[in-house]
Amino acid sequence: MELWSISDWVSLLLRWTHVVAGIAWIGSSFYFIALDAGLKKHDGLDAGVGGEAWQVHGGGFYRIQKYLVAPSFLPAELTWFKWEAYATWIFGFALLVVVYYGQPELYLIDPQVADLGAANAVLIALLTLPVGWLVYDSLCRSALGRSPKRLTVAGLILLLATIWGLTHIFSGRGAYMQVGALVGSIMVANVFFVIIPNQKKIIESLLAGETPDPALGLMGKQRSLHNNYLTLPVVFLMISNHYPSVSSGPGNWIVVSGVFVIGFLVRHFFNLKHSGRPPQWWLFPAAGAITVALIVVTLPRKPQMDGVAAGPAQPVEFAQVQQIMQTRCQVCHSATPRFQGITEPPKGVMFDSPAEIAALAPQIYLQAVASHAMPLNNLTAITDEERHMLGAWIDAGSKVQ
Repeated sequence: MELWSISDWVSLLLRWTHVVAGIAWIGSSFYFIALDAGLKKHDGLDAGVGGEAWQVHGGGFYRIQKYLVAPSFLPAELTWFKWEAYATWIFGFALLVVVYYGQPELYLIDPQVADLGAANAVLIALLTLPVGWLVYDSLCRSALGRSPKRLTVAGLILLLATIWGLTHIFSGRGAYMQVGALVGSIMVANVFFVIIPNQKKIIESLLAGETPDPALGLMGKQRSLHNNYLTLPVVFLMISNHYPSVSSGPGNWIVVSGVFVIGFLVRHFFNLKHSGRPPQWWLFPAAGAITVALIVVTLPRKPQMDGVAAGPAQPVEFAQVQQIMQTRCQVCHSATPRFQGITEPPKGVMFDSPAEIAALAPQIYLQAVASHAMPLNNLTAITDEERHMLGAWIDAGSKVQ
């Protein structure tokens, strides 16, 4: 018991530091993209300065200038923005290992999606991270990378194919988290392998009295802009594991794909707005329409179960329902969970008493009847007939007598 308590603390602390570091990284990313878009060029600026911005915050005024390549001198103090990204990935990957890769049967594997062993599931998940980065980086460095529109189309096609593939390998929840981990890793790799090294090369040129290569700065800006557009979908994926009904079902890959499009549209609106160009207000209705469509895709529907009669010959008694709950649900959702690795009922949901079962009947219907979100990855092997019995009992009024 003491070990499980320590494990909970480790998971909580990793999640906390991951979120805090992520807030710092996202905040600085959003700020600098907005700053860069809002720079104004006017007479009187020093040679090489592409624009400047005046800002007010915390009772003070700030005058900020950006050099198109680099200044003619190197200041004594230079602030780097990199550890926010590195810390986000380090603690996020540690959390991924402790929670998902450490318990693949619970979070990664769904036998109804793909019959994977624990070792194979973790190996595939780990390999997707470096392979995904190498493919993306190669695409950016190819001829397509010189055309933002062509690169966007090619990248989006590749992203959608990856999403489809991962949702047909892992459980819905595991696939969502793996897509988020993959894209997040690409974003950090952009900082570690491109943005910071290019900036260091520019500084080395300055110290050597040489003119820095402008292509280095342009490449860094390209990757920074990619990170900016990818941020909102990644945040959605990181919190989606708390809502299994969103990630379950055969259309889960459509939901993830739609979320990326929504995130791109929203960020594009703000990026255009910060640049001083007329706001493209149609982007918000477009994002809203896609959101509504995704909600419709995940709405619970009356289940159609092959080989199961349209309705039970006899009314379903509560004793039958209670037996199903005891064997299929109370393994986790009990004051004393029996499933290895779970020390307390998820979200505090318990089905120990008739009153608890009846009170949560709507959620039972949503999670276990209308969708197959629960039991998680169907670890307890609930049958379609049992799901149908639960639905019939709920439709009849959820009576416990």
